[in-house]
Amino acid sequence: MSMAEGDEASEGAEPAGPLIGLTRLRAITLVLVLLALYLIFTFVDIWFATQRSSEDAASAAVVLGAAQYDGSPSPVLLRRLDEAASLHDRDRVDLIVVTGGGQAGDRTTEAKAGYDYLRARGVPDEDLRLEVQGDSTYSSMAAAARFLRSEGVDDVVLVTDAYHTRRVEMIASEVGLEAQVSPVGSADFGPMIRETAAVAVGRLIGFRRLDALIGR
Repeated sequence: MSMAEGDEASEGAEPAGPLIGLTRLRAITLVLVLLALYLIFTFVDIWFATQRSSEDAASAAVVLGAAQYDGSPSPVLLRRLDEAASLHDRDRVDLIVVTGGGQAGDRTTEAKAGYDYLRARGVPDEDLRLEVQGDSTYSSMAAAARFLRSEGVDDVVLVTDAYHTRRVEMIASEVGLEAQVSPVGSADFGPMIRETAAVAVGRLIGFRRLDALIGR
């Protein structure tokens, strides 16, 4: 082949670099589209979960912890405790489990603040259980599941805020509880976005592993 013919062949060949770059761009675009669709699916899944509220009876209500102020439940915790007391009053549950440890510097725990409040509301001591070590939703539910199973209980009503519903349903399944949720409060947009991230990751790697990474 002459030099002229070689030059013509080179000029007619498609450059490899732009093709590789285009392939990578398409792959990245596809990944981003799939990620966006997954997050949208997760958000919608969480939103639909906020609309569910079962009226079936269960052996126990598990109140997910929230802040307390020197023994006084925060407004968020009060809503959850009042809902659990209502379930007990209506004979939908026999036991109430209050969960949650304390923060650094606290003189008491979320569970103890909840226990004192429910006792003042007239819930009998024998119908109350405390989980005082948990420092996250997962650790509290896992600990509650262990001692409830020792009493032969695995069917529960989880009492938490509406936006939290889907995540606690999935954690309950992971720790071996047969759960329904009695949600309180509204499903605000900000918490829903945070829950979307938590559920999206937890669904892929497991909520125990997610708890080890970030807690709460």
